[in-house]
Order: sequence, then structure tokens, then C-alpha cells
Amino acid sequence: MTATEILSQLKQMGSENISRILAKHGAPPNQYGVKIEDMKKIQKKIKKDYALSLELFDSGVPDAQYLAGLIADETRMTKKDLQHWADTAQWSQISEFTVPWIAAESDYGWELGLKWIAAKNETIQSSGWATLANVVALVKDEELDLKELQNLLYRVEKEISSAANRVRCTMNIFVISVGGYVQPLSAEAIAIGKRIGHITVDMHGTACKVPYAPDYIQKMIGRGYKKKKMARC
Repeated sequence: MTATEILSQLKQMGSENISRILAKHGAPPNQYGVKIEDMKKIQKKIKKDYALSLELFDSGVPDAQYLAGLIADETRMTKKDLQHWADTAQWSQISEFTVPWIAAESDYGWELGLKWIAAKNETIQSSGWATLANVVALVKDEELDLKELQNLLYRVEKEISSAANRVRCTMNIFVISVGGYVQPLSAEAIAIGKRIGHITVDMHGTACKVPYAPDYIQKMIGRGYKKKKMARC
């Protein structure tokens, strides 16, 4: 299938009702309103296709960009590709999920995550914290830089109150991910989560709420420290 054919198929799959829901969550006007379960039908046929994923992402259509993440070949993604995706993502569902998922699955997740959290741009910063959150969910504890992760937890504690809106959200997710996936740092993540308290983020006027980190970490611990096999879903 070509990118043009897929875009046409996605447009036909679109639903006005889903489109309205996504718009309330900040999706741009050019989105089609395709259900993720329908995208996965296309993913099942394609599996992974590096070149096609790049074409779909460059279409700028959010539905196609999400699908691009589902079919991306993380072993072929370059730092340049991932930086381009981070630079051009225009919606939180892409910048905080699609881009971080593939970055974390690639060979460059840790490096790019650290680079992005230092960016001035809110969208790229949020991609960075989400990428690091996914890295700790995938990588074995013994292969992680625990000291650096500890420093990052303290950085979140110090900076989250003054951080930009979406950055606060992904910083909180990072604390939760470290607490729930990195056993040596669980207690510290919970303590920092308690000191941070409940985080307020503008969710485009929807009823969505940011989870309270200590409670969410405890739920994850209750399920056991099980690393993910892949970030994307």
C-alpha cells in the first residue's frame, strides 16, 4: 500500500463522532477521527515499514501520524528521523505517545530524551519526559543509569510547579514510570510524588485528570515490576 492509498482509506474510516471527541482533546482540524482499533487493522497487514512510516508522518494528518508510529521500524529510525518527528508533532497524542514510543524503542531513546527535556519548546520538552518514561519501562534496571534517574526525579520536584502545561503532565508520568518500573527507586519516586502533590494540567476543558503519582505507583507495584516488551500500543 502507498501512503496516498492509506490516507484515502483512513479518511473513509473516519467518524464525525470520534473526530468531535478528539477535537475536544486538542486534535487539529485536519484529523479524520479514525479509531485506533481500525488503524490496527491496517497495521496488521503492513506490520513494519520504515519508508512508509516516514511518508505517513510527513502527511501532517494526525491519524496517519499515529499509524506511522504503529508501523515504524525502530531498528531503522535515525536520530535525524526522530528529531524531525519531535519537531513537527503538533498534537499531544503524537508528541507524548507516538514520538516517545518509537524514540524509546530505538537505540537513541535515552540520548534524545535527555536532549529534548532541555529544549525551550513545550511540545519537545514533553516528548522528552515521555520518552524517558518509556525508556525506564523497557530497559532492565541493571542497564539503567540509576544515579541519573535519581537526579531527574529531583529535577522534576524542583521544576514541575513552574513548568509549562503539558510538561507538568509528562513530568508526572515520568515520576510514575520510574516508581512503577524501577524497583530501586520506587520509594524515592513515591516520596517525591507526595511532595509534589496533585498536579493540575489544562486538559482542554475535558474531565480528564492527571493521576496522583504515589497512588498510581502503588497500583503498579501491586502488579509486580514487569517491564514492557514494547512501548507502542
